[in-house]
Amino acid sequence: MKIERKYMAHYLNANFTNDEGTASYVRLGKDLEEYSPELSANVEKKSNILGETSVTIDSYQKQGEVSPYYAEKDDPLFTRLQAIIDGDLVLDDLKTDIVEVKLWGEESAGAYPAIKEECYIEVSSYGGDTTGYQIPFNVHYTGVKTKGTFDVSKKTFTPAG
Repeated sequence: MKIERKYMAHYLNANFTNDEGTASYVRLGKDLEEYSPELSANVEKKSNILGETSVTIDSYQKQGEVSPYYAEKDDPLFTRLQAIIDGDLVLDDLKTDIVEVKLWGEESAGAYPAIKEECYIEVSSYGGDTTGYQIPFNVHYTGVKTKGTFDVSKKTFTPAG
């Protein structure tokens, strides 16, 4: 049985690392037709004199593109993205986390299997056309992951173990 795309949920923490308080997760996808993190593997191929080829994949540079993203006045993610633009923020001011929630997984008291991963947000442009104010951005994953569960109704992540 095929799994519908809506069952792979991505929640971005709009309360970045340097902010006080708890995480404020916003689900990506309202205006997106697609969100597919690209893995961009580092691949090394070597051929020997016997005509054999060995392949080594030693790392991934995962990244996802959120485009379009339409700004909504009371959305905490919009507030953070606008702060990046207004303050020309760089380095750790762009650091947050994203949680991939497997809504097809076994539910336990409203929580589903999930993986939280540290990431950095890169605003690629802002403005847009007559359809509304847009702030497309890229999510750059670091590979620092934590397995756990995510409660969809409370929008909270709980680490495993």
